[in-house]
Amino acid sequence: MVFCIKIQKRNFLIMWVCNFLVAASATMVLPFISLYINSFGEFSHDYVQRWAGFIFGITFLVAFIVSPLWGRIGDKYGFKPILIITSSGIAVSIFFMGLVDSVIGLFLLRMLMGVVTGFIPTSVAFISKQTRQEDAGKILGTLQMGNVSGSLFGPLIGGLMADAFGFQYTFLITSTTIFIASLVVFIGIRESKQLASGVSKKVYSRKEVLSYILNRRMLIMVMIISLIIQVGNFSIQPLLALYVSGLTKAGSIAFLSGLAFSATGFGNLLLTRQWGKLGDQIGYEKVLMILLVLASILIVPQALVTDLSQLVILRFLYGMAIGGMLPCVTAYIRTEAPLNMQGEVLGYNQSFRFLGNVVGPALGGIVAGFAGISSVFYITGALFLLAFGLLWKNLKYDHEKVQGHYKI
Repeated sequence: MVFCIKIQKRNFLIMWVCNFLVAASATMVLPFISLYINSFGEFSHDYVQRWAGFIFGITFLVAFIVSPLWGRIGDKYGFKPILIITSSGIAVSIFFMGLVDSVIGLFLLRMLMGVVTGFIPTSVAFISKQTRQEDAGKILGTLQMGNVSGSLFGPLIGGLMADAFGFQYTFLITSTTIFIASLVVFIGIRESKQLASGVSKKVYSRKEVLSYILNRRMLIMVMIISLIIQVGNFSIQPLLALYVSGLTKAGSIAFLSGLAFSATGFGNLLLTRQWGKLGDQIGYEKVLMILLVLASILIVPQALVTDLSQLVILRFLYGMAIGGMLPCVTAYIRTEAPLNMQGEVLGYNQSFRFLGNVVGPALGGIVAGFAGISSVFYITGALFLLAFGLLWKNLKYDHEKVQGHYKI
């Protein structure tokens, strides 16, 4: 028993570090993607911006389609092989990004990266299966901190490396780091092939998994919340630099906008584990409802700030609220989905998140174009309130259904 606990702790530590590296690699290109495209030739400003959007978005769009497939394969054959394949695939795609000399080539490599972007949901499913149900929120919240940390520091590290070594060497160094992480998974991860006593060995078909999800309103609801969270995070991200420039006369707009964006991540890191732990104690649905209301309350005033310091403080507080949502969503799925289909169900949840990564910037751009950047904060706040209303309605429906069942 003690030996098994030691293996689980080692697996968790390795997954935390690797999640950090993979999340950082996925966001490392953000600070200089436009500049990298410019290095391929003489292009117009509109051409560069258009293709920067395509190249950024294609990874998430492809990942939206592919994520459930990786989860399904993991449920059937084990998660360790998928972790090795996806991390190695990410390393290879990033390596060749440093050698490519055309916009189309970079686009295709980012598309390939989307195909193999199944590492993080697979790692979540892998750790989830080893975690006791009563500790799921706390453990998965801590694991989420690795992902959040990577996403937070990835753009910063990428920008610093690009300045120090140039674009090509940044890609090469990043790919080497991911490949080392792949080797660590190969050598260090131990995955038991034995199922727990009493757990069915049934292999579910894709139709059965979809039927299971569609017949559970709350399961669909928490996946929609995952989408809304990502829409809320990414709707303002491409516009944040412009918004910050209107709040300050300082010259270092890029640094200050990065500070405003990073404030959300730091708030996220501070309370992610605590929110997950609270979900273990009082219920993940209840914590989600609390956080949706808090997020709505804290994002709307960001449209009314008159000073950069006010925005940074509100972004920090907003990050504290939003940081607990995804661990609670994942822990809820952990309690609702049978072990033999958890990887695929978590893959569908990850697809909703990737869809939010695509929809968010598009929605933010459309809304800002019609009504100004401030209106994006109002729309996002309304989305969180809508999610709260839907979650409350579904909880009430489930409660009345249970009461009706007992009366019969």
